[in-house]
Amino acid sequence: MTPAPAPEVLQAPLVVEFPFTRSLGPVQSAFLTGLRERTVLGVRTADGRVLVPPVEYDPATADELRDLVEVAPTGTVTTWAWNPAPRRGQPLATPFAWALIRLDGADTALLHALDATGPDAVRTGMRVRVRWAGERTGAITDIACFEPYDGEATHELKPHDGVFADPVTGIVAPARLDYTYAPGRAQSRYLAALAGQKTVGERCPSCRKVYVPPRGACPTCGVATDEQVEVGPGGTVTTFCIVNIKARNLDIEVPYVYAHIALDGADLALHGRIGGVPYDQVRMGLRVTAVWTEGGRYPDHYRPTGEPDADYDTYKELL
Repeated sequence: MTPAPAPEVLQAPLVVEFPFTRSLGPVQSAFLTGLRERTVLGVRTADGRVLVPPVEYDPATADELRDLVEVAPTGTVTTWAWNPAPRRGQPLATPFAWALIRLDGADTALLHALDATGPDAVRTGMRVRVRWAGERTGAITDIACFEPYDGEATHELKPHDGVFADPVTGIVAPARLDYTYAPGRAQSRYLAALAGQKTVGERCPSCRKVYVPPRGACPTCGVATDEQVEVGPGGTVTTFCIVNIKARNLDIEVPYVYAHIALDGADLALHGRIGGVPYDQVRMGLRVTAVWTEGGRYPDHYRPTGEPDADYDTYKELL
């Protein structure tokens, strides 16, 4: 018998992105507001060290810190790495160095971009200065980057009360991860089956459990899995949650129910949205079946079948 050809291993670009909103304490507020005003602040510890960027608690003693001082916008490179291909959202669009820079008057280093003509123009110990952004809003990006500087360190620390007009009290920090996802042979077969409106798992040759979605190996026995088993389309709700917050770019009215569903023939519950029933009528043991939309590559949702609820003992191991 000629073996079936191996399925194409899929790849797809994926992005995980969300805005992180946080409030600022008095030290961080003063630091970021100071950048807006072209002033770099550090904080002095009980033993006299000056930390830049400032923190609100001493990392060595955990003592609260409030003694703000102004440091110089000039400093020295302590270490660096060349970035030949800047990515979206990085400080500069042309190649630059990521550098740890100890500002004059500080005892710790600040990580930022250093604008240089090439890696041969960067060295540990070189002198640099802040290049301020043209428009400043109270963020670390108010320092557009650092640039080479031929002056010496002559700065004298100046106490600062941290008081500014219209202080920055909170920030929104965007977090984003771009990567290419390759699901592997097992999940590629699973996704190909979904495109044909079928759900398949893989059976462990040792314990005989069927895992959906398959991962190519049994998580219990640690052995490779290859035998494909079609499961569903019916299944049982094992547990669920009611979603009350509408997600951006998701055209589903709230509240709605997201559930773990043990498909018939599977030994692992997968998750899916429950539709076709009021959210307050969803319950553990509810029998459901997959609903596909025309051209859909995966079930749009699961709806009740009208069958009697499954007995708890039939799905308790899948909670």
